[in-house]
Amino acid sequence: MSDLIGERINRRTALVAGGGVIAGTIGGSALHRITTDNTTNQVSVTILTLPTDNDRRSIEMARAFEKALRAVGINASIEPHSEAELLRAILLEHDFDCYVTRRHSDPDPDSLYEMFHSSYAPEAGWQNPFGFTNTKVDELLEQQRSMDGDERTETVNELLNQLAQTHPVVPICVPAERRVVRTDRFDGWGDYPLESRLGYLGLEPNDYEWSDGEDVVLTAILTDTRATKNLNPLTASHRDKGTFVDLLYDSLAVEDDGDLRPWLAESWEWNGAVATVHLRTGCRFHDDNLVTARDVEFTYKFLADTSLGEQDVRSPTPRYRGLVDAVEQVTVVDDHTVQIRIDAHADIGERAFTIPILPRHVWEPEVSDRLENGQEPTQGTWEVVTSDSIPKIGSGPYAFVDQESRSSLQFERFDQHFTHRESVDLPEPTIDELVFHVGLNSGLVMSELQDGNADMTASRMAVGELGDTSDSSLELIEPATPRFYHVGFNVRNAPFSNPNFREVIAGLIDREFLVSDIFNGQATPTVTPVTDEWTPEDLEWDGEAPYSPFFRKSDETGNEHSDNLDVEQVKRAFERYGFQYSEDGERLVR
Repeated sequence: MSDLIGERINRRTALVAGGGVIAGTIGGSALHRITTDNTTNQVSVTILTLPTDNDRRSIEMARAFEKALRAVGINASIEPHSEAELLRAILLEHDFDCYVTRRHSDPDPDSLYEMFHSSYAPEAGWQNPFGFTNTKVDELLEQQRSMDGDERTETVNELLNQLAQTHPVVPICVPAERRVVRTDRFDGWGDYPLESRLGYLGLEPNDYEWSDGEDVVLTAILTDTRATKNLNPLTASHRDKGTFVDLLYDSLAVEDDGDLRPWLAESWEWNGAVATVHLRTGCRFHDDNLVTARDVEFTYKFLADTSLGEQDVRSPTPRYRGLVDAVEQVTVVDDHTVQIRIDAHADIGERAFTIPILPRHVWEPEVSDRLENGQEPTQGTWEVVTSDSIPKIGSGPYAFVDQESRSSLQFERFDQHFTHRESVDLPEPTIDELVFHVGLNSGLVMSELQDGNADMTASRMAVGELGDTSDSSLELIEPATPRFYHVGFNVRNAPFSNPNFREVIAGLIDREFLVSDIFNGQATPTVTPVTDEWTPEDLEWDGEAPYSPFFRKSDETGNEHSDNLDVEQVKRAFERYGFQYSEDGERLVR
């Protein structure tokens, strides 16, 4: 396959061209909301977040944020949205002022490339939904991709400090979350992360009395409905379905305890920037078609341009962009060998081996049919990357059986999967069926587990929601990858386009009070969007944010009130940066 990107447009040129279009056409209603109130000229901000039923903590933090904004003269309001609606507004439509929600911390900081690089600012999807552009941040993101060891650590440290000073997002805290499992039917819980396929393959039925000829069924409870509605692996507005993608689709490599090990690939070796990847022979998709190097080549080409070169303007996938962008070229050597040229250090490039390999014979006709029927391959939003109608055929260890929207999902073991081979030293799927039921109420979820009607929670639960877990058959499993709550800004539009404004706004957030009041202490304040092992010492939480600390009011004795905002100090900070207040000093105006 020729160069995936074709003739690469200079990042700076693309940014200037795309940024002008974005500023003039996208998110018009948000632009009006945020800049002015027609009668008072007061700065107005709308905060998007999840409703109480979806995430009580998000909306409670949004209310605290709204209260602080109002206290300093900003006309703030909250708009709760379902998770799919929220992600659509933020990721696809870019129609938001700011939001409060949670996001996974990737174990490797290269995920920040996709999250913040300016080249992605015009695109729809998980890549840079903030529209953030910063030359220094771009340089550091690019540099860390070509490094390893201490040199990379130092560059990532500098990068995190730049992000902490420029505030495209304000990380708030990492909640204490657990999965709950029963140990009376299955052993092996916790051997592998339950966020990945390995967590399910590593399980073994124990001495529980299974009836002769009875299928071994694992029943799991989901606390949301999104995965039951849409299993398209490319959909941007449905997240937290990585486990299901992992079960349905194989990737070349799998992450295991921080390292990458061969999966669909039997092995690979590097020669400079080129990895020669050898696929396992005889692997099949769930419809019995063979998996070949052509499917690997197709996948990378398709994710780089979902129109498959049929349009003048590329339409990259709204997911996996940062990973695919590290791949310069994929060349088929033979049916079971591909060469992948990487524009990054090998350690970073190998992360691109973790994307799901799609069956060419399924997805290519789906693209052709839609283009022939006149569909516009609009980046991030056309049917190929949003529709659930595309056949759910992969080559993974479990095959799709059935789904009932808002209710359940069912998978069955794929007995032709390579993990069943004696020569393969990998965890083997031993469970015949995986059944996922939806239970939105945390009390109901725990009752199902305590009564033995379910084997595990497939979704994370906040520690404060777990109730009584003293039953000896219950075990708590800590997720391998934490999530962090944060405030995100749409920096395409004023006033959040002004870094000084974002700096003052960041100082309205009292992390310690939020952790104490909303999480009952079951969370850890944070100022970085990465895991602890990548957080530099100067950004570790020590009771105060190193940049834009909370504007805390002190009483006459110097004792501090953790929930007390010093409004006058905030107003002075705004005025110092040239923002103005109304004559009565009550409203921040433009």
